[in-house]
Amino acid sequence: MISLKPKKGKLLIAEPTLTGDVSFNRSVVLLAEHNDEGSVGFILNKPLNYDISDLIEDINVPFQVFNGGPVEQDNLYFIHKVPHLIDNSIEISDGIFWGGDFEKTIALINQKVITDTDIRFFLGYSGWSSLQLDQELDSKSWIVVKNEYESNIIQKSTLAFWKEKMMELGGDYLLWSNAPENPSLN
Repeated sequence: MISLKPKKGKLLIAEPTLTGDVSFNRSVVLLAEHNDEGSVGFILNKPLNYDISDLIEDINVPFQVFNGGPVEQDNLYFIHKVPHLIDNSIEISDGIFWGGDFEKTIALINQKVITDTDIRFFLGYSGWSSLQLDQELDSKSWIVVKNEYESNIIQKSTLAFWKEKMMELGGDYLLWSNAPENPSLN
């Protein structure tokens, strides 16, 4: 399997051998930024047991919240595909955007202009310092793949997403797609 180079908009798929890392075991991460200073991403397939209305009392809609990563888990982040509705959004790539005017976003969610197919909320993010992600790639912790879902990644990313990516990679990864989460407990 030839891994691509990391770049914002690409997906990081946790290697099956990354079992000891509580945050990243079986994770699929959307890279929101990657440059000489470091990398930022959001774990797409780790839903939390509460929704956005549990965190923000002004929101009356029960959108699921996801664990974005181990950094700043007391902060809320979001990605979306409606930059024409949310001012000050940062384009990640392929029609997917990060952040923007939060007050306006709340109002549009409550008016049901923005739906859960348009936006994904995260507590925390995944971050790597300069060259840290490259070192993790060299040690075979991650596989970098194209985000073929583009902006539809918001709907696609589920608990089974990592398993699906293992099956798509094929070869030896097929074995891992059905392995227990912690093979040493088997």
